[in-house]
Amino acid sequence: MAVVGDLRVLLRFQGFRRLLSVRLLSQGADGVFQVALASYVVFSPERQTSAVAIAAAMAVLLLPYSVVGPFAGILLDRWRRRQVFLYGNLLRALMASVTALLILGRVPDWLLFVSALCVTGVNRFVLAGLSAALPRVVDHERLVVANSLSPTAGTLAATAGGGLAFLVRLSGADSDAVVVLVGAALYLGAAVASLRMTKELLGPDQALLRPRLSAALGGTARDLRAGLGHLAAPPRREAAWALTAMSLMRFCYGAMLVLLLMLCRYALTSTTDQGLALLGLALGASGAGFFVAAVMTPWAAGRLGPGRWIVVCAASAALLVPASGLPFATVPLLAGAFVLGVTTQGAKIATDTIVQSAVEDGFRGRVFSLYDVLFNVAFVGAAGVAALMLPPDGRSVPLVVTVAVIYGAVAVAMTRFERR
Repeated sequence: MAVVGDLRVLLRFQGFRRLLSVRLLSQGADGVFQVALASYVVFSPERQTSAVAIAAAMAVLLLPYSVVGPFAGILLDRWRRRQVFLYGNLLRALMASVTALLILGRVPDWLLFVSALCVTGVNRFVLAGLSAALPRVVDHERLVVANSLSPTAGTLAATAGGGLAFLVRLSGADSDAVVVLVGAALYLGAAVASLRMTKELLGPDQALLRPRLSAALGGTARDLRAGLGHLAAPPRREAAWALTAMSLMRFCYGAMLVLLLMLCRYALTSTTDQGLALLGLALGASGAGFFVAAVMTPWAAGRLGPGRWIVVCAASAALLVPASGLPFATVPLLAGAFVLGVTTQGAKIATDTIVQSAVEDGFRGRVFSLYDVLFNVAFVGAAGVAALMLPPDGRSVPLVVTVAVIYGAVAVAMTRFERR
């Protein structure tokens, strides 16, 4: 297969292999940490979780860093990205350890969320930096394949980390804190792995010396205007359309995730442990979909073009989400999780490729940070809408239909743009 041959060539790039190792360890730790928090907040036997509570938790964890995101982009275009990976992962290891202590201490939820905010906030820098640095370690001809392998491998690492967290979580009392400490160890490993790359390898090119923080933040408004203007220019309008489409698809994914959480917690299982196990199966099915998307997307995007591949992904989801979601049964929902894994990851790979190809290196950090902000806002907005529409057991026909309509609208809008 051509994809296999391209992957073999890609893995010969030493810089790519080392950047990939940082991503795998970092996102594996993310999976461990996120599942530990989810199991503590949603699946603790003493808690009566609601969709509103899930939406509130997502808002607390994600919305504040939608404000921080643009600042992260400015700094990623001014600071050495290798150093961001080193110090960012060290900080996350420290704060994850603090979070584990807070879980053991049974502190109020707001204090736990503050600690978790510190971990997920640094995540904005690391994930945007990984995407912005990717074109520095591969050639342009293999950028689509790199975007298939690297983010998808990271997502699979997060899924594997989540699987490890599920196993430890089901093993006994106080295991949530133990899981968080496992995540802290992985964050530390990601920091060590970043030391295998030189400081200059990942860019940016502007300056060899890191500017003062006050000077970098002082020009935020000006730099953001420049980044948005760069994105709005005619040669980059496809990137702007792709970002909009991906944000709407992320909204749909978030709404279906909240629905799935509520179904696993109440409608489809009788105990919290059963609900947690079913959620693990669903996330595993979605992870399998990510893998299939990584294999399919280079071939499909190479023949259709990345923009038209987004159309195919959105249209497929519009047709298949009602079929898998409306029965509100275990097997169809697992199939739906797989479908959403394929379509969401396929569209994301295409979007990453469009943005990386169209945006110049000096603007790439801030554009990917804005991309990350759109992801967060869409995800939290989806949780809020789901909280308004979902009944206590999670069975909501209007929500599933609404998601299908949004997917269909994305497919139609992107088709019209590609024709122009």
